[in-house]
Amino acid sequence: MKNNYIFPAIFNKEEDGYNVSFPDLSGAFTCGEDFEEALYMAKECLEIYLEDMKDIPKVGDLEYIKLGKNDTIVMVEADLIAFRKKYNNQSVKKTLTIPKWLNDLGIEKHVNFSALLKSALMKELEVNS
Repeated sequence: MKNNYIFPAIFNKEEDGYNVSFPDLSGAFTCGEDFEEALYMAKECLEIYLEDMKDIPKVGDLEYIKLGKNDTIVMVEADLIAFRKKYNNQSVKKTLTIPKWLNDLGIEKHVNFSALLKSALMKELEVNS
């Protein structure tokens, strides 16, 4: 499963800011008072939308996007790993089994088992902290 995506967004300039929609993602809309805020909101909107999807669609051809007078296409990137780190960083309890002698040695050496497991998992899964 991929964790990085780039989708085109249509930024529609209005008198009071920008409306943003994603032509390939039905129902993904946001807005901002200025372009910078709209860009931040678009990234967050895209990440929330994709995180909730089981099957993420392919990006359509840009040539088929119809633009209005005040519309601009902006490519928006979603980094789902960074998103999950930011919003889904709650701890969960895991039960595991290790040999008693290894457990005893770890306790004797004051090993933080949770921190060690987290570090080992992140290394194994090639996830940066």
